[in-house]
Amino acid sequence: MITESVNPLSVTRDAWRDTAAGTGVRVVGVEVVCSDPAEHQLRVTSRSTHIPGLPLPDRQQVVDREHVIVDTAGQSPQQSVALLLRGLAAG
Repeated sequence: MITESVNPLSVTRDAWRDTAAGTGVRVVGVEVVCSDPAEHQLRVTSRSTHIPGLPLPDRQQVVDREHVIVDTAGQSPQQSVALLLRGLAAG
């Protein structure tokens, strides 16, 4: 299973890990990045949420996170997922 979310709080990351442990699946934190600063800024500032009042992280908060990194610059979402899956299979 692959889930997508911004998890700046350890409590939310822990909840995902607990859910995975309860079902016996592996958990890998993956940070998806875009190495093009202008494109990254556009993506961060143009995001929206379906949850009223939910604050989204700013660009610096996104940049400051530590995880496995998949650089999406110059590739399609499908290419990025394929790269991620190859990396997970190798790990």
